[in-house]
Amino acid sequence: MAHPYLERTPRPRVLAHRGLVGASERESGVVENSFAALAAAHAAGVHYIESDCHLTRDGVVVLFHDEDLRRVTGDPRRLRDVDLRELERIMSGRGGLVTLAQALEAFPETRFNVDVKAADAALPAGRLVAPVAERVLLTSFSDARRRAALAAAAVGRPEMRPATSAGSRTIVRLLAAVAVGSAAAVRRALRGVDAVQVPERQGAVRILTPRFVRLVHAADVEVHVWTVNDPDDMRRLVDAGVDGIVTDRADLALDVLGAAG
Repeated sequence: MAHPYLERTPRPRVLAHRGLVGASERESGVVENSFAALAAAHAAGVHYIESDCHLTRDGVVVLFHDEDLRRVTGDPRRLRDVDLRELERIMSGRGGLVTLAQALEAFPETRFNVDVKAADAALPAGRLVAPVAERVLLTSFSDARRRAALAAAAVGRPEMRPATSAGSRTIVRLLAAVAVGSAAAVRRALRGVDAVQVPERQGAVRILTPRFVRLVHAADVEVHVWTVNDPDDMRRLVDAGVDGIVTDRADLALDVLGAAG
């Protein structure tokens, strides 16, 4: 049975990558993972927002991708060295800072795909999402961080865990199983996983193949591909059996794929 996170929403799934920053938002100085970017994605009609989280110096889980502020704000400091109030000031002209708690409260019908980017954010993030586990997917490139967040969520709500997607070590085991065509090994690798979220290629290595999609689906796990912004690629991947598209152009994807509703 599918996790509630994956139920009663249109397919293919469109996951708004760090919210939505369209032309009008960019002109206003809005940046990714800001409150305004999340609001724009919500206004476009998406059911899923993909975001990332870190922990501030004073222990607040905030939505932010990088470990430091340099790329987004020009400030070289790390997130863990800045407290919430100062981070709110820095982000005030960039669409507004949003904490994980604020995002879950402000968009109560939206389903969040939360990538835990820092080890110290795993436990507090897990605790925060526990009450709304049916509409959250927890993930991380680090399987250890992912499992720590899931364990924290389970303490708060043991009867309902968040959905989850595979970390990098799990993906390596999965690819080895796919290479030999073993459905049993694929199922073992993906035990407890609801979705596999991968790029179509990693360098010269093609990850997404017909065999990959077939074997992952045989394990009752969805396939989501990131980050896809070209309409033709969106259509091609959906035709290949992909269940979800992670994209910077959620508005375009909803139009191209007809996934709104």
